[in-house]
Amino acid sequence: MPTTTIGSFPQTESLRKLRQDRKRGIITEDDYITKIRDCIDSCIAFQEKIGLDVFVHGEPERNDMVEYFGEQLAGFVFTQNGWVQSYGSRCVKPPVILGDVGRQKPMTVDIISYAQRKTKKPVKGILTGPVTILNWSFVRDDMERSEVCEQIALVIRDEIKDLQDAGVSIIQVDEAAFKEGYPLRKTKFEKYENWAIQCFQLAVSSALISTQVHMHMCYSDFNDIIHVLERMDADVLAIETSRSGNKLLKVFNDRGFKNGIGPGVYDIHSPRVPSVGELTDKIRQLLLVFPVSRLWINPDCGLKTRKWAEVEPSLRNMVIATRNIRKGSIEN
Repeated sequence: MPTTTIGSFPQTESLRKLRQDRKRGIITEDDYITKIRDCIDSCIAFQEKIGLDVFVHGEPERNDMVEYFGEQLAGFVFTQNGWVQSYGSRCVKPPVILGDVGRQKPMTVDIISYAQRKTKKPVKGILTGPVTILNWSFVRDDMERSEVCEQIALVIRDEIKDLQDAGVSIIQVDEAAFKEGYPLRKTKFEKYENWAIQCFQLAVSSALISTQVHMHMCYSDFNDIIHVLERMDADVLAIETSRSGNKLLKVFNDRGFKNGIGPGVYDIHSPRVPSVGELTDKIRQLLLVFPVSRLWINPDCGLKTRKWAEVEPSLRNMVIATRNIRKGSIEN
């Protein structure tokens, strides 16, 4: 039962200001990189302190999971103020894809390699998947969406190869918007599923057998796409389940899902801090459905929108609860 998080840590006001200062030329690139590395140092030190098993670098350099990658790719442009409401008060600026997609250089290798040098624990490389980048962008209309997605998949494939070459052994590909791309008509579902699955498979096709591929999906009804998840065949699937209880997990058990799975053990969209006892009970419930050899323990989603005052005790309690289960105790 390895413990981990999905990727992002809190995006504080000072962190957002740091990125703005760089964008406006108020600070130099060297100063920016130094301060981003300081943030990564803090994230790694925190994870060491609470005893997580698989680390993340915290994503302090990323403004948004799609925008960050689009800014580094050919074929993408961005508006200055074209904000779109995501949920609640959170807004994003979807990119416009108007040309062929290409990558000039590795996008994440330097920063993940830096984080890995700071710890002996494995640090996950975190990438946004091709289907999510496509579905959360305004896409050119002179090509089939499937062709544009294939171009993005080739870019992600090359990034995975570069991460591996740098010694990264666990790579997570986020497909948060996979479900959102479904057509309105059910008669078109199969066509979408086929090319979307093929694009994900193309993106991860450079992964070695020794590289563990994780896939993360956000809030979805997984009952009706379990066949899709099986075909995508990630080594570990991290999904949301805390709001829906364990009813969504029954379908994985009924279908005989064989890969690793990380059902979120607490809801990151709530500021409430789950207690050790609550999380211990949650993990015990998960073990009624999944064998311990395939179970990962993680929150529902990234922690970008939360405050450190909520994140620190929640993750600490999650680790303590997992250790309690490992020891066969029910300490609080």
